[in-house]
Amino acid sequence: MELSGKNVIYEGGFGGIGQCCLKEFLAKGVQNLAIFDLKENAELLESLQKSYPNANIFFVQFDITKKESIAAAFEVAVEKMGHFDLLVHGCGMMDDNHVELMIDINFKGLVLSTFAALPYMDKSTGGRGGVIINISSVAGLEPLAGLSIYSAAKHGVTSFTRCMAHPRYLEHHGVSFITICPGITETELVVNPGQKATFAFAAILAGCLDDASRQSPKICAQNLVKLAETGKNGGVYMLDLGEIKKVTFPVMWTPVFKS
Repeated sequence: MELSGKNVIYEGGFGGIGQCCLKEFLAKGVQNLAIFDLKENAELLESLQKSYPNANIFFVQFDITKKESIAAAFEVAVEKMGHFDLLVHGCGMMDDNHVELMIDINFKGLVLSTFAALPYMDKSTGGRGGVIINISSVAGLEPLAGLSIYSAAKHGVTSFTRCMAHPRYLEHHGVSFITICPGITETELVVNPGQKATFAFAAILAGCLDDASRQSPKICAQNLVKLAETGKNGGVYMLDLGEIKKVTFPVMWTPVFKS
């Protein structure tokens, strides 16, 4: 997708990777940028508005754990910019001490937000189509036992996004789906992982993330925005240690139809 002149919604835009992504999208010349988040970062918002005076940048308060709040946020955004071309689901939480909240933020809210966005984008009902990018994780590619709830939720994101990229859906909606799987990135999400473990007695399984190599949120954001421009429908891309790697999956099962 050519980003210049486009309208973008970024959910979780005030997070660690999100803040860097906002700047990268604006540097590409997007026309409208709606930032969905639970709390406003007024200082960052003002800085972006001053740095990119030709873009319409605004904050929309929303709670991704509440269906009504998600729907209301899209209504506000569309009222302000008419339509949107790209949606990035960037909300995330990593703490297995809070099982329901983890699932609500990392998976359920993403699903509900996707279904709230599609009617505005759906070409079959007069929309313009577009792209939806869902941020999963390397923990959504390989099981991460130390943070098993987080890993399970991110596996759900990966699978859901691959399903939504089915050619039948693309033909109907005109919306491409891309899965982004960042490696360990230097943000608040990965602070004190041992304290966020599934079981306290096995905290070392999560704590080992402290010793793993990490990438900066800036390079992760640069690669995410690059994939917004070049990524293909159904593509699953690992963004780890500054590199982009397309992930392929073996076919483990296909239905056997009755003769």
